[in-house]
Amino acid sequence: MRADAQKNYDHILAVANVVVTEQGAEASLRDIARRADVGLGTLYRHFPTREALLEALLRTGFDEFTAKARELETASSSDDALVSWLRDVVAFTGNYQGVVEAMMAAMEDPNSALHASCVTVRTAGTRLLTRAQAEGLARTDMDGDDLFSLAAALAWLGGQPSSAPRAEHHFNIIASAILTNRVSSDFRAQPPQ
Repeated sequence: MRADAQKNYDHILAVANVVVTEQGAEASLRDIARRADVGLGTLYRHFPTREALLEALLRTGFDEFTAKARELETASSSDDALVSWLRDVVAFTGNYQGVVEAMMAAMEDPNSALHASCVTVRTAGTRLLTRAQAEGLARTDMDGDDLFSLAAALAWLGGQPSSAPRAEHHFNIIASAILTNRVSSDFRAQPPQ
């Protein structure tokens, strides 16, 4: 990509990050182009579909979660690693209202622009889950698909105004349900507020 095209791409992506954070996954592409001070055609040259734009927004974060999972596989206890990774994925995904639905749909559609990124994140989480299961620290009746679905559910739930104040409580309940022998006070269910 030419330097000026790369600069436009990066700028559009930075503006899109702000707009999608403010307005959610269904944010107006026209508004993104206007706020980036580029024509709609320029936006579409870089991101031919809304899904392609979402994929680009999520890819950086998902790549970070994949790298973090690799580090966590050897750097911390398997239960701490799994919970740390899950918390980060839920928080990141929850920043973009409406993206959970797109992610879940992408998992079922190999032709989706989001599919590869979502599969990569699920695979990273699966490795952490499998390690915790092998050490007897996580329930064995779940798999990476279940973990991905629970992360998506927690992110969605945290984005609901009526549930947002209890997001940490909900996270603790799910983390405690995944782990079989958690002793850290961080994940005992907090009293309802």
